[in-house]
Amino acid sequence: MTTIKNAWPEVLDRLKTDLKAVRQGGGTKAAERQHAKNRLTARERVAALIDAGSPFDELMTFAGWDMYPEAGGCPSGGVITGIGQVAGRPWMIIANDATVKAGAFFPITAKKVIRAQSIAFENRVPVIYLVDSAGVYLPMQDEIFPDQDDFGRVFYLNARMSAAGIPQMSAIMGNCVAGGAYLPVMCDTLVMTEGSGLYLAGPALVRAAIGQVVDSEELGGAQMHAEIAGTVDYREPDDAAALTRLRRLAELYAQAQPAPFARKRIEATESAALDLTELVSSDGSATYDVRELIRGLVDSAEDGSSFQEFKQGYGETIVCGFARLGGYPVGLVANQRTVIKKRLKGGGVPGLNTRIEVGGVIYGDSADKAARFVLDANQAGIPLIFLSDVTGFMVGRDSEQEGIIRRGAKLVNAISNSVVPRLTVITGGSFGAGHYAMNGKAFGPRFIFAWPSARYAVMSGNAAAKTLLDIQLAALKRAGHEPDDEELKRLYDDVKAKYDTELDPRYAAARLWVDEIIEPHATRERLIRALDACAQNPQQEELKLGVFQV
Repeated sequence: MTTIKNAWPEVLDRLKTDLKAVRQGGGTKAAERQHAKNRLTARERVAALIDAGSPFDELMTFAGWDMYPEAGGCPSGGVITGIGQVAGRPWMIIANDATVKAGAFFPITAKKVIRAQSIAFENRVPVIYLVDSAGVYLPMQDEIFPDQDDFGRVFYLNARMSAAGIPQMSAIMGNCVAGGAYLPVMCDTLVMTEGSGLYLAGPALVRAAIGQVVDSEELGGAQMHAEIAGTVDYREPDDAAALTRLRRLAELYAQAQPAPFARKRIEATESAALDLTELVSSDGSATYDVRELIRGLVDSAEDGSSFQEFKQGYGETIVCGFARLGGYPVGLVANQRTVIKKRLKGGGVPGLNTRIEVGGVIYGDSADKAARFVLDANQAGIPLIFLSDVTGFMVGRDSEQEGIIRRGAKLVNAISNSVVPRLTVITGGSFGAGHYAMNGKAFGPRFIFAWPSARYAVMSGNAAAKTLLDIQLAALKRAGHEPDDEELKRLYDDVKAKYDTELDPRYAAARLWVDEIIEPHATRERLIRALDACAQNPQQEELKLGVFQV
């Protein structure tokens, strides 16, 4: 394997710096104000809740990145979400960050909570809510309150998960006001700390609305709810006691049967000791054999790797096969990034028996192969992991005549109707319809991760910038303006800079198009723990395909 000299150290250093900044939340002074109230910060609460020494797999850390500058920003969307072990079992944890605008809900906050609930719902992962929120951020209420996938969806999912038998516990550890008051009350169990407030309208609003003068404790304090209203199940003196109570209760919940695929789990072996950053370049400029990437992720076997490649010599720009990952059986679908010399069938141009195929491009035969493999994985009840580094589908006369649209539709159909857990890791480019075909966000992956080298858009930067520039030039010419060379360069640079910003995985993560940006070396363990979460759901639907292009 040839070592690639690239900018990975700088890329990873930037990621660590950005993560550190995001995890500051509202900043040091805001954390000090929280401590002055004898309350922990959201991240301190999560750390105290999960099992000692166990990892917390944070999700959507970059939510809200570089958004809402007019409001001072909303680091991490003002809420911490992720999966951690509590009493030896994975729990989805959703914790309002009161250091960010008193935990108020911005549009991205609601979307982040909904995505966390959706992950929990689909995987049957139990949920703990640590509530400390001032409610909706009123200056943006029109973007938070009314629509189907806005704030109200939180309570809808709250109720649906309860009906599905998914455990939900909550602890009110600060403010819990207005519509947000319904969420903890709809859980199985409600814990509340002294000094917290739970009410539909706070003292000031009550006075303005009905003229009644009442203090916070009498209106909605822990003692009132525990002894008079009967809303609270457990009243605790402080954060530490509330978190201890949640841990003790979590120990009592029954454990469901694991998913069918998890019942075939065996003892895991280590993967090959490969530095993935020496294989895959940070800027996507170098070719690489994706089989090596797979070898660095999956369990090893006596003969080297557990990977069993499917149709190895056919449709070579997509590599498919079965393996073990953390002892779990998995199927892998990965874009090959080498240049391939493909043999042509007879009857072609005289004397021409091969053609060159570009790595990262999906050709008709690779689409056929991947579609068939997805169906095989479903037949076997084996989860699918997509390693996405895709430029798109092949275009041009030959490709169209070979039926690329029809064959691509077959792959899209197979993925859309797949019933086994599907996970995606975007390692490089993820462009256009190729993104969809590699189990992109629109196709409902259980989890979708991205490396900091990911680039996520409808087309690559240079091609998009030239297309957008052509559109701008046409508009200028219609208006009677003919730009000179200097203006043309400035226009191109402006368009390119904007598009490059939108290609960055932080831009995607800010808008929840990916669940988390992860470092390459963390990919294997992160995937194993994601499979642990998927294993909590013992149900598998029947596979139905509808009209299937052949």
